[in-house]
Amino acid sequence: MKILTWIITCLFICIPYAGAVDIYVTVTGNDHYPGTVAQPKASLAAALQQARELRRLNDPSIKGGIHIILKGGTYFLDATVFIRPEDAGTADSPTLIEAAKGEIPVLSGGIVVKGWKPLKTALNGLPAIAKGKVWVTDLEEPFNFRQLWVNNRKAIRAKDNNGDSMHRILSWNHQTEQCWIPTPETPDLKQAAGLEMFIHQWWAIAMLRIKKIEMHGDSSLLSFYQPESRIQSAHPWPAPWESKESGNSAFYLTNALQLLDEPGEWYLDQKAQKLYYWPRTNENLSTATVIAPVLETLVTMSGTIDQPVSYVFFKGISFQHTGWLRPSRQGHVPLQSGMYLLDAYKLNVPGTPDKKGLENQAWVGRPAAAVEVTYTEHTGFESCRFEHLASTGLDYKRGNHNDLINGNLFRDIGGTGIQLGVYSDEAFEAHLPYHPADLREVCSHTQITNNLVTNVTNEDWGTLGISAGYVKDVTIAHNEVNEVSYSGISIGWGWTKTINVMSNNKILSNKIHHYAKHMYDVAGVYTLSAQPGSVIGENYIDSIYKAPYAHIPTHWFYLYTDEGTSYYTVKDNWCPSEKFLQNANGPNNVWQNNGPRVADSIKQTAGLEEAYKHMLSENIEQHNGEININ
Repeated sequence: MKILTWIITCLFICIPYAGAVDIYVTVTGNDHYPGTVAQPKASLAAALQQARELRRLNDPSIKGGIHIILKGGTYFLDATVFIRPEDAGTADSPTLIEAAKGEIPVLSGGIVVKGWKPLKTALNGLPAIAKGKVWVTDLEEPFNFRQLWVNNRKAIRAKDNNGDSMHRILSWNHQTEQCWIPTPETPDLKQAAGLEMFIHQWWAIAMLRIKKIEMHGDSSLLSFYQPESRIQSAHPWPAPWESKESGNSAFYLTNALQLLDEPGEWYLDQKAQKLYYWPRTNENLSTATVIAPVLETLVTMSGTIDQPVSYVFFKGISFQHTGWLRPSRQGHVPLQSGMYLLDAYKLNVPGTPDKKGLENQAWVGRPAAAVEVTYTEHTGFESCRFEHLASTGLDYKRGNHNDLINGNLFRDIGGTGIQLGVYSDEAFEAHLPYHPADLREVCSHTQITNNLVTNVTNEDWGTLGISAGYVKDVTIAHNEVNEVSYSGISIGWGWTKTINVMSNNKILSNKIHHYAKHMYDVAGVYTLSAQPGSVIGENYIDSIYKAPYAHIPTHWFYLYTDEGTSYYTVKDNWCPSEKFLQNANGPNNVWQNNGPRVADSIKQTAGLEEAYKHMLSENIEQHNGEININ
């Protein structure tokens, strides 16, 4: 495994650049400049355009490749950067988009929010405890956002319960699409515009826009906007209200001025375009850098099935400050792994040709990602940083082959860190086995190695550290995954024993710990559906959280082969006890030597290889004191 990783990495970072052309970019450059050291360009988009023209003209200077060098600093993007088939390189003439030596260039999807002043006038709805402590600014141009970073530390969207505490739903009426909750202690909350409900439910959450609150003494009735109102009440799994035995779902309310009651919380009055924030200790808004996101996607690398983008690589680039507005427009009710439901309902007569006991139907969409990659061959990301992002970090979505994701940091991300492969197309029912007519659609031979994935899934708690759908010949090895709300690594989709496109996937020598921070029905490694020739081996799994609001606090596992999992070898994985689940599995799974008796050598070699362990100490330093924007 180490030799294979080394060979692939060398193909990526050790490409000879004799005869290559260099294009320089700095934040103080000018896009009309020629891109030399003395006269650099100002944007990656302009550098890519110059490179594209050199390729179109087959300029002899690019025989050894094109090297786009970004100097340090923050490049605030006003539009997504697109990389097209015309930007593709070749094995002899690749394109490398790289940080200047010793510097960290940041591609940011945010804007700096300025003009902060202490709020000195009385404000209806602001809690008494917050008076004299809140700052306010008028936004220069109208926009909406759901995230805010102060000195690159994520602020908290105002909510009714502080810390990890949550309330419990009293009951849910699936026919009227309404639910009863304990009457909020906050006065005048029914007057709040934009109020939302966040619900914890087994392995997924829901974010619902509240249309109306009717208060009846100690209980209140909530109604919601469509489409999430119908979907949340119609789909059976995971349910928003369980039973007397297992308890009702936990929830909190968010996004109201009336809830701004502790340091670190903020509220956007979208109608007035005023932003309110209660600074934390040691935060001075006169000097702090406050970032709000305006873009959902920073970079899109997109080819076609017949003309993929090839031989384009990123090295040492930091991707930061993206938003995700779909929950503000249509709510967010996921099926699993953050894939949000477009339609779902329970079958009156259970069963489909593929699965006799199936009782639900679902069609899903896919969240936006900071970097989205479609139809590629031989592309990669090396030593990059994906930080302060609202939804998915890096998403290789479809038709990706022989790509490498190696040695990157994924941190402070609202959704999944690394995502790969088709799950279900929007028109494709989620429980059907996937058999595209053209197998080039299927992501294959991707290497996900030596990445540190930490503090991800911090908004959509049902997302993953590393998540793969319908993929084949994929290797996920020597990664460290920690501080995640749900499962560490998940591979597979479809809940079916039927042979499909998945095969020969490898989850090897990963270190997964401090997972299940908020959810349950979880595992360090989780699988779905038939995957012939696949292996889960020599992983180190430890230190699971016990979420305080889980219905069944013991429903967690180190290894979890879920519905339809078949033809897997699960061998030599170390964990403190043999707490495993094999739920509705198919045939030919082999389990050997898993648990606390596995050799110590496996514990010692799992996780980041030696050349990448520096990320662990660097992450601790950054966590204790965030780096300001350059």
